[in-house]
Amino acid sequence: MPLSSSLPVVIVLAAGRGERFAASGGKVHKLDALLAGRRVLDHVLDAVRASGLAHHLVQPDALCPGMGDSIAAGVRATPDAPGWLILPADLPLIRGETLRAIALAPASMVTVPRYLGQRGHPVRFAAECGRALQSLEGNQGAARIVRAQEAINSVVFLDVDDPGTVTDIDTLDDLRQAELLLAQRQESQAGARRNSLPSMRS
Repeated sequence: MPLSSSLPVVIVLAAGRGERFAASGGKVHKLDALLAGRRVLDHVLDAVRASGLAHHLVQPDALCPGMGDSIAAGVRATPDAPGWLILPADLPLIRGETLRAIALAPASMVTVPRYLGQRGHPVRFAAECGRALQSLEGNQGAARIVRAQEAINSVVFLDVDDPGTVTDIDTLDDLRQAELLLAQRQESQAGARRNSLPSMRS
């Protein structure tokens, strides 16, 4: 069931060049690389759809040469959003329920997910951050906005049990590591399903 329109919009950043992936030996763009037989980008979009949140996909464009430009374009395209989750499209293990949890967390100017003490994505920004987000450009991301809000104690850290928030795909080694983590998750889920079945009595 779709979530309320009062919740933030997910901005999926899929406009990057993926140069580090190519330098590591990748033969296709990292978002088109296959993970368990499906594209990295498809895994991310599946999670977004599963979250029930509205989303906007920022794709390659001459006007979005860097991450800052991509974030600004996504926010400009959704000016009436009550906030945004800024989600890089190279996080294929992100879970839909994690996106929901970040969206539903208590209101704050900035909400940063944290897995085992490590900051992750997506970062949630309140609508009041819209002007600053639209001013971003070049390769600069939104880190300076987070720092500014942190300086006035307006950042909340949300601890999550989801390694997908910190598992990005920058190199072929990252892709192989994601394959292992995905296989472990699928095995764990299969085990949980088996354990939930009623036992057969003779």
